[in-house]
Amino acid sequence: MDGKARISFDDIRERAYELWERHHRPEGFEIEFWLLAERELRNERARRSRADERVASGADQD
Repeated sequence: MDGKARISFDDIRERAYELWERHHRPEGFEIEFWLLAERELRNERARRSRADERVASGADQD
């Protein structure tokens, strides 16, 4: 998987909603939760990509 692949609108929307609910549904923070969700998803994808690269290069082998 390419680390630069797009994160879908639906993925961000779902994560933002989860974050909003987890923070007791505050009003007026839609943009903040959207941006936080997008950042979390990008970071997760980058970590997964780095882990995949280590596995592919044999770095995790004993």
